[in-house]
Amino acid sequence: MKKFLAVLHARNMEFLRDRSALVWNLAMPFMLVFGLAFTFSGGNKDIYKIGVIGGIEQLTQAAPKLPTTQHLQFIPYDDLDAAINKVKHHQMDMLIDVSAAPKYWVNTSSPNGYLLERIIWGVGADKFERQAVEGAEIRYVDWFLPGILGMNMMFACLFGVGFVIVRYRKNGFLKRLKATPLGAFQFLFAQLISRLLLVVVITTIVYVGCDFFIDFNMQGSYGTLLLVTTLGAMSLISIGLLVAAHTASEELAGGMLNIVTWPMMLLSGAWFSLEGAQPWVQNIAEIFPLTHMISATRSIMNEGATLAQVMPDVWVLSLTSAVFLAIGAFVFKWE
Repeated sequence: MKKFLAVLHARNMEFLRDRSALVWNLAMPFMLVFGLAFTFSGGNKDIYKIGVIGGIEQLTQAAPKLPTTQHLQFIPYDDLDAAINKVKHHQMDMLIDVSAAPKYWVNTSSPNGYLLERIIWGVGADKFERQAVEGAEIRYVDWFLPGILGMNMMFACLFGVGFVIVRYRKNGFLKRLKATPLGAFQFLFAQLISRLLLVVVITTIVYVGCDFFIDFNMQGSYGTLLLVTTLGAMSLISIGLLVAAHTASEELAGGMLNIVTWPMMLLSGAWFSLEGAQPWVQNIAEIFPLTHMISATRSIMNEGATLAQVMPDVWVLSLTSAVFLAIGAFVFKWE
């Protein structure tokens, strides 16, 4: 019992004396609770989503009672074709265009669209020109798959690289490597490629295995999907390398990685769509590489997006990979 108590006391004191890790473990839960409460606070959730081309002010002029109707969420759009495509796939219940002659699009096989059509007739928008569209509903599993695979990649990339390098530094392995001709960039780049190959192979196996039983919807190119996935994994691994570049405590590294992963997991669109969320929430989400990877892969799989259409996401993932890796090599500490 004395031996057990001695080891217990030593481990407790080791943790308590690591002030940085202690602060992270105390501060992170508070930050998460307050952040979630602030982000997702509000009144009752809207039931129907209506896209608007031309602005809410013009919609108010065309049908004054419609914008004041409760439980309707109006989402402004600029791209008419993209908005119509969302109505086709049941991702949006209705689209209204008031930029010229008022008209609306509704999916003839959508129950929500059927009810919304009756609602707008009752609030004075019955003279809007009706445009019917048809399209199969995208299954929830098809929409959810990129988020699940993206989150699995995020944890494998960040924690798989971050903890390994911190452990190397803690047990003196990096100190011995310092005596060799190996440079910091070479070491980090080798870690990146090693983890990248592992993550891409595992993700491919999971996708193919699940697709054999579920038959996922795949409208785009597998080559484009592989490119976006590879760049997304590189960006996430680079973040893990940056976090571990100057950290000697596994507890501190764990806290810092959690601070990175939780916002990405909640705001990247992995669990739910951010359409209609507060603009500042959407702007924050654009900071994270996981947001761009999931958005691009969903567009490729469910909407048949080409490489040119997802090129903005490709550039963001490429740029973040290069920047994070360069900063990590610059601040890297062997000891």
